Amino acid sequence: MERRYFGTDGIRGRVGDAPITPDFMVRLGFAAGSVLAPDGGLVVLGKDTRISGYMLESALEAGFAAAGVDVRLTGPMPTPAIAYLTRSLRGRAGVVISASHNPYDDNGIKFFSSKGDKLSDEEELQIERALEGPLQTRPSAALGRAARVNDAEGRYLEFCKNTAPEGFHLRGLRLVVDCAHGATYHLAPVLFRELGAEVVALGVDPDGLNINEGCGATAPEALRQRVLAEGADLGLAFDGDGDRLIMVDGQGVVRDGDSLLYVLACHQQRTGALAGGVVGTLMSNLGLEQALAAREIPFARAGVGDRYVLAECQSRNWRLGGESSGHLLCLDAHSTGDGIIAALQVLVALRAADQGLGEAVAAMPYCPQRLLNVPAPARVVGGPEVRAAVQHYETVLGRRGRILLRASGTQPLVRVMVEGEDAGEIDTVAKALAAVVAEAASAAS
Repeated sequence: MERRYFGTDGIRGRVGDAPITPDFMVRLGFAAGSVLAPDGGLVVLGKDTRISGYMLESALEAGFAAAGVDVRLTGPMPTPAIAYLTRSLRGRAGVVISASHNPYDDNGIKFFSSKGDKLSDEEELQIERALEGPLQTRPSAALGRAARVNDAEGRYLEFCKNTAPEGFHLRGLRLVVDCAHGATYHLAPVLFRELGAEVVALGVDPDGLNINEGCGATAPEALRQRVLAEGADLGLAFDGDGDRLIMVDGQGVVRDGDSLLYVLACHQQRTGALAGGVVGTLMSNLGLEQALAAREIPFARAGVGDRYVLAECQSRNWRLGGESSGHLLCLDAHSTGDGIIAALQVLVALRAADQGLGEAVAAMPYCPQRLLNVPAPARVVGGPEVRAAVQHYETVLGRRGRILLRASGTQPLVRVMVEGEDAGEIDTVAKALAAVVAEAASAAS
């Protein structure tokens, strides 16, 4: 069966356009409840800070209730918090209303299993099949009930802190923490203060419309400037739903997920905690692979998307993986990517080595990489003009670089990535390929 709704990270789109509409969400709640909790039980339902979350939350709640499933509402909470709370509350599934790093007028739905990890492809297909059937409300005596989880914040904060070693503290550190006006706004500053850090908080005034707007992990420039202005030791940036982490070192240099993954891998190797190797993606910088090889740490590439990184980790029985975008999997600490926990793990590594972030990544070379997002349908990637252009420029670059074109799984974009030894050359190639993709998109419209 061909997927109609699920992409690489749940269901996502523009609010008001199918399928991100109230009527679809009622049907989705019913279908998901029927598949994931056919004999009842409860689901944990959270959201980020988008204004549309109220509308979609109510619709999903109605659908689950119609399927005879109880709902536990958490209000705004990070996506990984719902994964944890689903396990803690013995839920049959966890559901998050979020479009992650997208603008406020997008939204989406992510699901977790009872174990706190992403649904399998087969489970997603079962939900899609159920969506094709009728919505037959259970008898009144069998309808689900809804209740609020009043201690969700405290439960999650304690869970996060317990992933750090006993007695670990951040006293003497000055941190700037950017929460992107998203789901970590009421959690991350509290946690780092409780651990003893002096915290300057940014992006902690959500109004439903400002999530990810010029802030957070997808726009770290404001954080970088504030770190320098405050003379801070580090800056931490999360995205709207709290599963990404980007950091800024004390010199104002932005450090992406590849750099942070290197810090974690080195720490785990030093302490004997590294299980096997490290999983990156097709987008991971070549410099990460080279730096890990220099330390004789195995490295494998998965498809783009944290679910594929997770699958590769599980298949190899490795526990550390991540993406350049800041999705970091520390599977010895949590079942899914978690920005707050990843930040804690990096801070633990830096403290153990008595290093600053810049010093900790100094041995990792960074190959110039250019990523351009071109509005285009996914099908143009396989078109003859685009394929011919890729082959031509692969010949031009030879062993000096590599090219990756892929359709975004969350937005109507084609991502053009070129990486190589010479920044000027890869910039020229990336722009040329983007122009070919744009022309193909125009011809296809």
